[in-house]
Amino acid sequence: MIVCVCNNISDREIRQAVDLGLSTMAELRRDLGVATCCGKCHTCAREVLSTHLDATASMRETVISRTEVPAFTN
Repeated sequence: MIVCVCNNISDREIRQAVDLGLSTMAELRRDLGVATCCGKCHTCAREVLSTHLDATASMRETVISRTEVPAFTN
């Protein structure tokens, strides 16, 4: 879905930016141009950013917890 109509930025592009290391609205503004024109997309962009950061963090926790489980040996 298009989040920022002025700059044609999609939710997918925001998620990809998070995967590449961006973690703040200031970084999204600087690198993607989100919320730099009319600003109507700011709330939606912040929600996409926050949701994806949370999902990424919980995925990392799951991976870490699985690697900490001792392997069973026979």
